[in-house]
Amino acid sequence: GGTRFESVEAMVDTGATFTALPSSFLRGLGVTLMDRQGFTLANGERFMLEIGETAFRIDGRLRTSIVVFADDNAPALLGAYTLEAFSLAADPVNRRLIYVDSLLL
Repeated sequence: GGTRFESVEAMVDTGATFTALPSSFLRGLGVTLMDRQGFTLANGERFMLEIGETAFRIDGRLRTSIVVFADDNAPALLGAYTLEAFSLAADPVNRRLIYVDSLLL
């Protein structure tokens, strides 16, 4: 079989480095742990979380991205690393994502 995809609604958080999804959801998809990494919350609290890498599909486009194994009660967040992989930017006025050109310098 191929890669299994599940739909998920996530809040866009351009202040979050990586996309964060509930651990049980990721484990249910078979996403494997790659590493543990330090994170800091906006309030300054620091802690270690597990990260992995998985495929994402947005508007029929496929990319891989790092994902954080978040607490099962935490909201799903779409972070900057994944947005950049898809060349997407937040349009807060119209509450949507827009495609932007990638930079090649």
